[in-house]
Amino acid sequence: MADQTIQVYGKTDVGMMRTINQDSVFVSPEPIGKLPNLFIVADGMGGHKAGDVASKAAIEKFIKYACTTHMSDPTNILDSGIVHINDEIYKMAESNKDFNGMGTTFVVATIDDKKAYVANVGDSRLYLINHNTITQVTKDHSLVEDMVRMGVIDRTAAANHYKKNVITKAIGVADSAVATPDIFEINLKDGDILLLCSDGLTNMVPDDQILKIVNDSDTLELAVAKLISTANDNGGKDNISAVMVKP
Repeated sequence: MADQTIQVYGKTDVGMMRTINQDSVFVSPEPIGKLPNLFIVADGMGGHKAGDVASKAAIEKFIKYACTTHMSDPTNILDSGIVHINDEIYKMAESNKDFNGMGTTFVVATIDDKKAYVANVGDSRLYLINHNTITQVTKDHSLVEDMVRMGVIDRTAAANHYKKNVITKAIGVADSAVATPDIFEINLKDGDILLLCSDGLTNMVPDDQILKIVNDSDTLELAVAKLISTANDNGGKDNISAVMVKP
């Protein structure tokens, strides 16, 4: 593992329309088990406070898994860890009627030397930002994204589709196969920034505006604060979470 200095800042906000924040975030530039660092955004779902419970528990159980697994390869830890926490969250939901049907999205990243390892389930995203470019690395597990892939609708129509929030994968479902994450490896260059975020940000702030805010901000903390305030200014219809990482 190469020596590396990582700047990171993360924040979550309840938004303008909700009373409970069902999003959870975790940031650690220090090692977590065999992982050199760890960054997570989870967007919970379910009645009452069940989504809040699901997102927090998923992060806690993933951290515990990362600290106890004998595996050392980051890709394997992300992959098997997510399958493991899916089963754990499902058991919680089955054992308590208040939690029945709860689940959460999950996007996670770790950086080792000049490479980022990323996994996601659901529609929380990871973007790669570098100066004048913003690239969505993860692919939403959503009904509308499936329609785009199949050519039923185009990307412009997808942005405002009435079913855009219907997701096709989540942590906490009965079948582990349905919660199998997508895994990505990114070769990092100087100036690269990773943005992990919930759909409370991306539904309110378009990609080009996200890029402008990041470029216009002197620090990651200022960028995250401005992203959240802009999402709220644009309606704040959902909980908003953003984690920015600059290796």
